[in-house]
Amino acid sequence: MQQPNNTKLTMKKTLFTLVAALSLAGAALADHEPGHKVLVLKNRNGVAILGYDAVAYFTDNKPAQGSPKFSSEYEGANYHFASTEHKALFDANPAKYAPAYGGYCGYAASIDRLSPISPEWFQIIDGRLILQHNKKAYDKFNADLKGNLAKADQNWPGLLIRNGTGGKTLVNINRKGVALEGRDPVSYFTDGKPAKGDPKIEATYNGALYHFVSQEHRETFERSPAKYAPAFGGFCGYAASINKVKPVDVNLWSIVDDRLILQHSKKAVELWNKDVRGNLDMADRNWPGLVEHATAGTMANSKYPLTWPGFYDYTSLSRRLPPMGGGSMTAHNASLERTPMPSDLDWPGF
Repeated sequence: MQQPNNTKLTMKKTLFTLVAALSLAGAALADHEPGHKVLVLKNRNGVAILGYDAVAYFTDNKPAQGSPKFSSEYEGANYHFASTEHKALFDANPAKYAPAYGGYCGYAASIDRLSPISPEWFQIIDGRLILQHNKKAYDKFNADLKGNLAKADQNWPGLLIRNGTGGKTLVNINRKGVALEGRDPVSYFTDGKPAKGDPKIEATYNGALYHFVSQEHRETFERSPAKYAPAFGGFCGYAASINKVKPVDVNLWSIVDDRLILQHSKKAVELWNKDVRGNLDMADRNWPGLVEHATAGTMANSKYPLTWPGFYDYTSLSRRLPPMGGGSMTAHNASLERTPMPSDLDWPGF
């Protein structure tokens, strides 16, 4: 196994135009019992294992890049494959081939955290695909394989309960896939301000990347990302209360019931504060429908990032979007820069 390239990349500043990261649930989700939670490591397009073929790890004993032409949905994530044969094997028994711990780092799970992975670092243990963050995580996990495997298995149910979702997510990110315009979500809680995070200190949750001011903040987030990630996918709380979706000013925020709630403008703050409890209840009631509608039909194709120039209800927003598979947003998507893979970045936490 070759050691992955650890070249450091510094993410450039991006425009404040926001797009939506839409992650779709698999068809099997409809058969799950109410309250069923899933937790899968996905990129901003809802793709698991950074697009690598899950089946190839078993059949070829190596990571192989998959193709969007051969894809399947399972547990809220999209899996890509290198061939129709691999897709058929996965479809016949997805639980066999999907990575353990939702595709998060096995060593991180053993210390009760959720960390991203590098597809190059993997192993098959008792018929389970276990991925790791980097070589250091791989080595630490294998220093006590039996013990760390038991710890990861013991921790995973709690991680799932605390951070799992119903499968569909709608997250407010910029062109690089970064949430909160790069602000550290933990700093809102611990420091009482939105501090600018370091792109080299990064975590991922629900298809969005989060930056942090310190390794300590990153580790805090990775233990319970659902606690620190902003409510309503980082979209405007007041907008959600009136059944609409709107981007935010990351400097307009409040902590309500230990939840980070952002607002679009000072006017939205004013309207929100007139009835915080009532508005929060309405936003909570509306949000599942907003996610469901936003991830259905023409809006479900996360290949086309969505811009949010104003307050939109479902009907007016849907009319502005191109049909799936084409439209004027293709050129916009082509201008996006590649999101760095974990192996591109320096991860001093492990």
